[in-house]
This record gives sequence, structure tokens and C-alpha cells, in this order.
Amino acid sequence: MTAMSWTELALECARFARPRLRLSPEESPLAVILGSGLGGFADQLAGARALPFSELPGFPPATVKGHKGRLVYGQLGQTPVLALQGRLHGYEGHDAATVAFPARVLGTLGARALLVTNAAGAINPTFAPGDLMRIADHINATAQNPLVGPGEETLGPRFPDLSRAYDLRLAAALEEAAKQLGQTLRAGVYIQVNGPSYETPAEVRMAQTLGADAVGMSTVPEVIAAAQMGLPVCGISCITNLAAGISQHPLTHEEVVEVARQAEGKFSDLLRAFLPRAFAAVPPRKPLA
Repeated sequence: MTAMSWTELALECARFARPRLRLSPEESPLAVILGSGLGGFADQLAGARALPFSELPGFPPATVKGHKGRLVYGQLGQTPVLALQGRLHGYEGHDAATVAFPARVLGTLGARALLVTNAAGAINPTFAPGDLMRIADHINATAQNPLVGPGEETLGPRFPDLSRAYDLRLAAALEEAAKQLGQTLRAGVYIQVNGPSYETPAEVRMAQTLGADAVGMSTVPEVIAAAQMGLPVCGISCITNLAAGISQHPLTHEEVVEVARQAEGKFSDLLRAFLPRAFAAVPPRKPLA
């Protein structure tokens, strides 16, 4: 962390980004974090303006294949959308607070809700590559938390409640969108591990015992930071592979990105149906900067 607090850095970044994205303080857009291989959705936004992570105060560059590393603002029909094309990960060498920092910036800009997406491995044996899963809850298996350190009371309470980290209004809107499209939408518990190595079969059996349905290496720090800010969250995992011990062949990141790319059309259809519903489901929030 820099000499600045996370609150100060989030305010500085939001004040830098707002005029360059031409985002009015009166707008309260939906925010989306696009995971591995899913970033193409942001290219569909009308009138999009984009800033690379490298230009944003406090943002390290994105280094993982399938993550462009841009903050994009545009319109999906009448719905304003802020999208992160890519994210930061702990396995890149960042602590949890740094990983969560982009979500804090989205909240500081006045996002009314946050949709987190990721690529994940199936622990539930009934899931298959290409499935989409609504994240109903999560397990933090990283032993890290983005709120460790000095309190950031401007952003939210020191001890935020996570019993409703995934907003029921947004969950209902997502289920309605999938039903309208005739898509099968799974629902389950997501467990985050540190990575970057994939899990062992024994670790996957442990996660099954804990009640997890899918496993990945991201998302949880962002959700915790959003919960602290009172930012409603919905989550979607794109199931890209069977987890170790369930899969019959070695796992590779290239496979993850390729399956996510193949599912991107279905994923984009779901987002186009969901985001207007989500925009209507939750009230606007005032920006901090």
C-alpha cells in the first residue's frame, strides 16, 4: 500500500476517471467485473470510453491472459454500465486490499450494484464446462481479507455483515433473465483459493465436504469490499473445466480461457437480459467522489 489510505486512493482514482469517462455525478451505473475470457462484453457497450489500468491512480497493470485491463464506461440500451475488462489477482503478487481496490473505486464512483464474474472449475459433479452458475454464497479459503489494516470508516463499517453479501433482489433478476432466454442457470457456492497452481484432488474433495460447488482464484476480495460499502452484489461463474480429481486430464489456463470464449455468446445474452432488470431492482447510490 502507498502512504495514502485506501479511501484517499479510491477518491483520487474516481476523481481522475470521472471526467475522462464523461461519467456524470448524477448517474448511478451498474458495475461489472469481467473475468477470464469474458471481457468481450464491454466491447458491446454503446459510446464506450475506456481507460487502461496503467493510467488509473492506484491500479497495477493486469498481467493475466484473457484480462485486457481497462475500465470502460458505456451504455447497454438505456442502462449505464461501468465495466472492468479484467481484474487483479492475489497470485500476481498483490495483497487482498489491492485486489479489492478496483471494486472500491466502482463503489466510490456511485455504482448502484456490482456484478462479479469469473471462470471457475466445477466441484459439483452435475456441472459441466460451459454452464453458468449464479453465486449464491462463497467460501474464503485464502486466509486473506481486504479489510485487514487500518479501518476505512468513510467506505463502510469496520465489521461488515456478509450474511447477505449476494443480494436477493439481484439474484431474482438474474433468474428471471435466464428464464426469459431459456437458459439453464446453475446456483451454488463458490470457493476461492490462492492459486496460481490448480487444486489437488484431495483439496477438491475437501472443498466438496465444505459445501462448495465451484472453485476459482478471484472474486471474494471484491465482494467483501463491496459489502463493506453497502454495494449490492450478484455473481456469475462460467464453468470452464472439471476440477482436479473430477477431470480425467491435466488442467491448463489455455483451456479455461478457450471454454470461457466459447461460452461468451451465452454469457453476453444473459448480461443483456439481466442488467436492465438489475438497474431497476436496486436504487441509485450517491458517489463519494
